[in-house]
Amino acid sequence: MNTVVAIQGPGSVEVLGEQPGELAPGCVRVRTVYSGISAGTELTAYRGTNPYLTRRWDTDSRLFVDGHTHDYPLVGWGYQEVGEVVEVASDVIDPPLGSIVWGIWGHRAEAVVPAVKLAGHVLPPGADPLTGVFARVGAIALNAVHTADIHLGDALAVFGQGVIGLLATRLAVLNGARVLAADAIPARLALAKTYGAADTYDVSDGSCAEFVRKLTGGVGADTAIELSGNHAGLHEAIRAVRRGGRVVAAGFYQGGGLDLRLGEEFHHNQVQLVASQISGVASWLAHRWDVERLQRTFMDLAISGQVDTGELVSHVVDVADAADAYDLIDRSPHEVLQVVFKFASENAPS
Repeated sequence: MNTVVAIQGPGSVEVLGEQPGELAPGCVRVRTVYSGISAGTELTAYRGTNPYLTRRWDTDSRLFVDGHTHDYPLVGWGYQEVGEVVEVASDVIDPPLGSIVWGIWGHRAEAVVPAVKLAGHVLPPGADPLTGVFARVGAIALNAVHTADIHLGDALAVFGQGVIGLLATRLAVLNGARVLAADAIPARLALAKTYGAADTYDVSDGSCAEFVRKLTGGVGADTAIELSGNHAGLHEAIRAVRRGGRVVAAGFYQGGGLDLRLGEEFHHNQVQLVASQISGVASWLAHRWDVERLQRTFMDLAISGQVDTGELVSHVVDVADAADAYDLIDRSPHEVLQVVFKFASENAPS
């Protein structure tokens, strides 16, 4: 049987068995080495707040309507996988047998994946397999930075210094921005400094927007990226930008936004509020960029050492302890950054 992680309901996770898939033409069999837990999307499923559980996403109208899209149990969720290609169909050339690849096949010990989805996803010899865990979250961060439309010398505030926020901070610095990193966890702010943030602010000390305006001579930041997923954080990001400034809402917000007071700074400062979500790129870049290019670009930066992903791995746990891992992320976010499942030792690359 194949090991797979299932979210059985709010606060309930089990490790189950499932039948291995049959190798089909055009596919490869991948044996998982590592799989990262998303502290955003997956935690909404674990907490029962994900909108897909109570509303149905209509792909034609692009509206949430009555009904629901997903039901518990949610088996094999996850989108940060790295594994070894252990079997290839006779018609497959790329990726080759024995290669270490990154991709999306969920928290399971083994998966049959179309080869086309892994083309160009091979880690070079000597690369740390853990790097591949960050391909998707790195693309999410890069997507937000692109949507912010940063220019050399821009003042940028990044709200939320979790994994994606820290990556956005680093990528924005590489893009030429002067970054202020905001969070309530001192250890994350310290790491933001090592990632190149010029300034940091502990949001538990008061208004970050007022701090930003002092830093900028009263003008405000040119742009803000909000990645905490907290409506109060989004409101403070709106307050932090200059007149006509842009706020990129890249967090996964849950429930109603009672903390948003849109008749205040948003209205009076004519703030641009733009969403960034990894199902697509900013509309003005769609003729040049797509999600695959975002992922590959980020992986090139990580493998070349321009983005240090190793600093982000706080816990590597056996997949058998999946329930404890989700509980840790949910109850003690100040103790974790990227939590990674390690699969059986025989899955480790030789």
